[in-house]
Amino acid sequence: MIRAVMLDWAGTMVDFGCFAPLNVFVEVFGRKGVQVTVEEAREPMGMLKRDHIAAMCQMERIAEIWVGLYGRKPNEADIDELYADFEPLLFSTLKDYATPVPGAVELANRLRGQGIAIGSTTGYTRAMMDIVCKGAKEQGYEPDTLVTPNEAAAGRPYPWMIYRNAEMLGVYPMHHIVKAGDTVSDMLEGVNAGCWTVGVIVGSSELGMTEAEVAACGESELAARKEAVAARLQAAGAHYVIDRIGQLDDVISHINARLGRGERP
Repeated sequence: MIRAVMLDWAGTMVDFGCFAPLNVFVEVFGRKGVQVTVEEAREPMGMLKRDHIAAMCQMERIAEIWVGLYGRKPNEADIDELYADFEPLLFSTLKDYATPVPGAVELANRLRGQGIAIGSTTGYTRAMMDIVCKGAKEQGYEPDTLVTPNEAAAGRPYPWMIYRNAEMLGVYPMHHIVKAGDTVSDMLEGVNAGCWTVGVIVGSSELGMTEAEVAACGESELAARKEAVAARLQAAGAHYVIDRIGQLDDVISHINARLGRGERP
């Protein structure tokens, strides 16, 4: 049976649409004269934030603009400068993005009622998560464990944060764990850890819509957007894709049946 879940934070359990870091990425590149798109800023979402900036710097269009401005591609010193600008801007807004997404608190309560432990991983540092955790706890959500990228050998897509959570929770082997998240890097993390891996669409960074935008979107257009997100998450290895995080325990029931038949992720 499934004994633990590993839940992402922003875009999965809190911060509907994962908007906290988005505008900050756009802002810090803009300060260097590089106007990045929302799509470029979102693409590496879920990674440690310095790694996220490094990944953006390697994007062909961004690197070409940088060469035009500075005569070379971005280097490690440039990444450090961008991150030095990024961190204080993010810290100043994080407290406003700790609200649990609809259904998250209720899901956590149901999982605990089934004896399932709740671990968590993130692309934020521990200092960032201290702010998010405080706000989320005040609104009813608190996992049993949390591991941040700076507390492991590396962040996503590597599996180390999940392994550390599993160690703290005393859960093994890894097929007794479900990993759920909203980004490609979440899916890669779960697959690399050997967990059942579940992608979430509504509220995700991949969908990139506010609650109001989801509500106002036409049925056919929303269905097409959701289908595109599902395809990206499945291509990254998701065993299941669900519409909303509150449906995770339904998937766990299916996984338990598969485990009973001797199936493994």
